[in-house]
Amino acid sequence: MDNPNGELNPGWALDDVYRRLPGHFYTTQPAERVGEEPILVHASASAAALIDLGPGAFRHPDFAGVFSGHVPMAGFPPFASVYAGHQFGVFVNQLGDGRALTIAQLTNAKGERWDVQLKGAGRTPYSRFADGRAVLRSSIREYLCSEAIAALGIPTTRAMAVIASREGVQREVVEPGAVVTRLAPSFIRFGHFEFFHHRGQTDDVKRLADHVIETYFPELAAREDRYAAWFGEVVARTADLMAAWQAVGFAHGVMNTDNMSILGLTIDYGPFGFLDAYEPGFICNHSDEAGRYAFERQPGIGLWNLQALASALTSLVPVETLRAVLEGYAGVFREAMVTRFRAKLGLSGAEAGDAMLVNTLLKAMAKGGADYTLTFRGLSRVDEEEAAWLGLFGAGAEDARGWLEAYRARLGEDDPVARRVRMNAVNPKYVLRNWVAETAIRAVEDRGDVGTLDRIFRAVTAPFDEHPEAEEFAAPPPPQLCGLEVSCSS
Repeated sequence: MDNPNGELNPGWALDDVYRRLPGHFYTTQPAERVGEEPILVHASASAAALIDLGPGAFRHPDFAGVFSGHVPMAGFPPFASVYAGHQFGVFVNQLGDGRALTIAQLTNAKGERWDVQLKGAGRTPYSRFADGRAVLRSSIREYLCSEAIAALGIPTTRAMAVIASREGVQREVVEPGAVVTRLAPSFIRFGHFEFFHHRGQTDDVKRLADHVIETYFPELAAREDRYAAWFGEVVARTADLMAAWQAVGFAHGVMNTDNMSILGLTIDYGPFGFLDAYEPGFICNHSDEAGRYAFERQPGIGLWNLQALASALTSLVPVETLRAVLEGYAGVFREAMVTRFRAKLGLSGAEAGDAMLVNTLLKAMAKGGADYTLTFRGLSRVDEEEAAWLGLFGAGAEDARGWLEAYRARLGEDDPVARRVRMNAVNPKYVLRNWVAETAIRAVEDRGDVGTLDRIFRAVTAPFDEHPEAEEFAAPPPPQLCGLEVSCSS
């Protein structure tokens, strides 16, 4: 729904659905006002359109104030929710929205539910010893990656805006602060269920499950086995999400159960990273010293987290049933993976040897450190640019040459022009490499250069297109930006 006049509430149906749950599920409180008047750094028109806001809304004098928490949203007191979670495999019995506030739950003109949440809006009862703030660098990273992942067709929370708070935030040094305005149908996590289960509050586990099913899975509400059926849907969505991450070379970095969405969304962008050279053991989080969340381990961690959720549902579903549902995870993941990689390779139909064909290519890529994104993007033009494509493989070039013969045999008489179109529609040219995100951050922080941020935003949110003005951002990192390390600090 276009909103050319820039209204900040174009007729939303505000629906305080989460606060129908008992009061101990959340805390109602305003956002903190800190520093001077906030300033809009950048905003996503496609995210804003999800809640019926047109581009004119960004020019509204209250936009930065409302969507940073400085100006209350009329008719909706903000709230923070409580949850628990397994962090790096260790259970923490109380976490919660320590620096996030939900400032609206609404239904748009299409009848879709959306929660509007601010990240970095100040302390809540769940902040523990933290300040509830976010810094500009991490806010830009989350903003860019949320929208980049959405553009890749992967389920995710969205980021409508990044807003500078014009305050100093103490981390290792004092850094400029910011707020990210996030959107999702729901921000409920596995950890919400764990919080009540591990306290023995089984009635609250049931209340929360009923709320989730009735609100987000209404097609299951009338079934006698609704809890098991709903858990099966969560398992399937999570398995498909893991396949989607692996297929584009995305490493989340902090796959704690409190960072796992009950809707199968990518949520909480912290020390993420996209692969440059294909390295299965890639660890994107400097804080992950044991490599628990390494790239190749993500599918297994997805299952581990589902097992933790299953434990939290044992008061609703028999253990034997939960185990049976979990056994389906591997099959869903394998099928989702082979389907996605068939598309990446431009294969028509399905043949028994396709999984082996994919694995052989990945081994050659790992052997020579081939760039993950460029390898798949360049494969669509391999007939014209074979030498350049093989040059990506380094020590694995001979293996890649042998693989190419098997690949061509598998293609048979397939139309190369149609295949190229298909492949370029699923193999991005642009992903948010760490060095690209860092370039955007330095441009804004050091020079106030929003133009570079905008060029990067346009490239990663239309990742399958050509962007001559942003061509350099499709490349591996330059020497001065190699080896960037990202941690949980934000």
